Amino acid sequence: MVARSIKARDVLEALATLMMARGVPDYIRSDNGPGFVARELRQCLSRLGVQTAYIEPGSPWENGYCESFNGKFRDQFLNGEIFYTLKEAAILIERWRYHYNHARPHSSLDYRPPAPLMKLPAVGGQLHQSNLIRKDNRAPDLII
Repeated sequence: MVARSIKARDVLEALATLMMARGVPDYIRSDNGPGFVARELRQCLSRLGVQTAYIEPGSPWENGYCESFNGKFRDQFLNGEIFYTLKEAAILIERWRYHYNHARPHSSLDYRPPAPLMKLPAVGGQLHQSNLIRKDNRAPDLII
């Protein structure tokens, strides 16, 4: 989502889309941004049985995956771009997000992309979908 400001309603719509595709999570960890702490969002999540896990202000290590992504996004993309329109920003950001999720090699995945679009051969000749299997059995790093 690319916008000049993101409101609770925008967050709700994005979360609803994700929940329809992937199911309702037990909890959502986020920072304390206005879109995530709004009463409307908290009430909706509560009705769904989703708990909120807000990180403490000034404690980015509590949300390491997002902070890692934010740093890469800033260093590898934002610092090298000037956007003249919101539409241009949306198109270029989506292109970068797609590459981040589907093409870039990831060292913790034996230099395979987090969510490839095809099945890759595994060591030993067995086929697997590499976006579903990790050595540590954690979910792949997908940024949506």
